[in-house]
Amino acid sequence: MNPNEIDKIELDFLKLEDYLSLKDAMVQAYPSMPENYWRESQIKKLLNKFPEGQAVIKINGELAGCTLSIIVNFNNFDNNHTYKEATGNYTFSTHTGDGDVLYGIEVFIKPEFRGLRLGRRLYDYRKELCEKLNLKGIVFGGRIPNYHKYAKEFSPKEYIDKVKQRRLTTRCLTFKFMITLDPLGYSKTI
Repeated sequence: MNPNEIDKIELDFLKLEDYLSLKDAMVQAYPSMPENYWRESQIKKLLNKFPEGQAVIKINGELAGCTLSIIVNFNNFDNNHTYKEATGNYTFSTHTGDGDVLYGIEVFIKPEFRGLRLGRRLYDYRKELCEKLNLKGIVFGGRIPNYHKYAKEFSPKEYIDKVKQRRLTTRCLTFKFMITLDPLGYSKTI
């Protein structure tokens, strides 16, 4: 999108009424995984459990991106835990209001809105939320877009290490590693 066409950028809490726009945006954001989007029942659970952790960014009223989060007791997980374990098999049963870490389970920007630093705004929102709730930090897990192209060659960890070393480039992971270089030390990838 041409920045000159932007009249309004708005960061807001996700609402259930946003679901169809959210689903459409996720399908566009992950074209190699078109069936891999959060179901309405899952979004409803997140909104009921932790409405502050679910935010969207809209441009001229159109949903451009989203961040989804839960709060967990990070001591319940080891450094080799899976995304499935951290999310309670995608039920978010691991969310607890008295946890110590904000666990980012999703962040994406629709392709047409990339390059506008919207992802950075969503991560900044997570940092502000972390501070407001007096949490120790932010951890995030998630999809590994395009890993399927390298699955026969590398384990997931090896693939991620290659991206960290900039031997491979993937827009999603490269962005997340750039975020983890934050001097305040709020973020950690796993």
